[in-house]
Amino acid sequence: MMYQSTRDHRNHASASRAVLDGIAADGGLYILDDLAALDFDWRAVLEEDTMGMSEKILAALLPDFDDMGALVQRSYAGKFETDALTPVVHVGDRHVLELFRGPTSAFKDVALSVLPQLITAAREKEGVTDEIVILTATSGDTGKAALEGFHDVPGTRIIVFYPHGGVSAVQQAQMTTQVGGNVCVCAVRGNFDDAQTGVKNIFAACAGQDLGGVQLSSANSINIGRLVPQIVYYFKAYAELVDAQRIKAGQPVHFVVPTGNFGDILAGYFAKLLGLPVGKLVCASNANNVLTDFIHTGVYDRRRPFHKTTSPSMDILVSSNLERLLYLLSGCDNAYVAGLMEQLKTEGRYEITAEMLSKLHAEFECGCCSDAEAAAVIGKVWRENGYLLDPHTAVAWAVADAFMAKRTDDAPVVVLSTASPYKFPDAVLRALGEEPCDDEFAVMEQLRALTGVPVPKNLASLREAPVLHRDVIDKEDMLEYVLRKVGEKQW
Repeated sequence: MMYQSTRDHRNHASASRAVLDGIAADGGLYILDDLAALDFDWRAVLEEDTMGMSEKILAALLPDFDDMGALVQRSYAGKFETDALTPVVHVGDRHVLELFRGPTSAFKDVALSVLPQLITAAREKEGVTDEIVILTATSGDTGKAALEGFHDVPGTRIIVFYPHGGVSAVQQAQMTTQVGGNVCVCAVRGNFDDAQTGVKNIFAACAGQDLGGVQLSSANSINIGRLVPQIVYYFKAYAELVDAQRIKAGQPVHFVVPTGNFGDILAGYFAKLLGLPVGKLVCASNANNVLTDFIHTGVYDRRRPFHKTTSPSMDILVSSNLERLLYLLSGCDNAYVAGLMEQLKTEGRYEITAEMLSKLHAEFECGCCSDAEAAAVIGKVWRENGYLLDPHTAVAWAVADAFMAKRTDDAPVVVLSTASPYKFPDAVLRALGEEPCDDEFAVMEQLRALTGVPVPKNLASLREAPVLHRDVIDKEDMLEYVLRKVGEKQW
């Protein structure tokens, strides 16, 4: 089984090599041409527990790795609040898939608990002796989850870039207090798109270069090893609905997904290609609604104002994983996709064909939500259901409202909840009608006292943790920064 670059079929790699490299040499993303052609028994997977599901799905898509069961156990055992990893709870007229029960209270934990194990195994499989330096751009949650997964993993180092002033105080504290002799955290003056573009440019600049016993890789969802584990929780949610007798196996389920970089929702599409009876995948955006506009019109245009919102993990205007969907919708036309990506780089926009837009509409719905609307949803859901949403999940809930009002079936609707409300306590407390104090860590206690919802242990301990990472650089200096850090023997 070979993974292809979305931009040039001459660039292909085994699963282990694709995980190790993170991104193809031409800047494209690795993908399989036809997931539907795999000999994959989706019904049998539904009979497994979460660990078994993970093993079966990862082994099918990443077949190079030996003893995937042991790898999965090392990734997850004892790290999540529940053995289910991602439980489904019934709230009002829909279901909530809780993806925040991991070690950093965000959905990224599901994949980033696995990726270090995959990279370590791939390094051994490929006979690589170079040290692997992970470069990661984060809009808030990926950074901490990657740091938690990779800290002190032998043979690796990790550099995380985040937008200066563009994440919540809690998210920033999670990253800047991270311990580990192999970790580095740096703020970038700019937004997430600047940081993400900077990381991609570093890969391009370093391609084929001798970095002195170092190889670069990525923990962002551009790495197929980050994306594949996210498929699992769609199967897990579906299986829970079957077990609860809400549906029979084979009936559709709709999923509403808050997303900025398009990885979370693309994993749902991959699950559907593997046979899971996914109905509509509903893309939920905040005020940075470039994806909503694209799904409506087929025109992707990043030339628009960038908004800082109460759901900062979706404050993104260049959605990297959309490239993989474009590749599949185009019939795996890599030259066409390469042309679109060049247009986006040089002109800031592109438009897909009418045929591709029709295929897109057959699979995806979309909607967007303002900060004010998200706040109203947080208050309403708490008052009516006693369930506390974070701002990202509130965006998805609002979009689910609109979707459910116009749909023509009664299939279950699952809202993906991507983070603990305690990662954004200021916004959540305001939404409940209370005035937060100036200290965001004290705000967590205000929110707990008001709602009785426990603060996750990993967040409650942040206040006392010392700040270990204080670097702030201009976006133009990212390459120089990485080359300097790579050359340092001691961090």
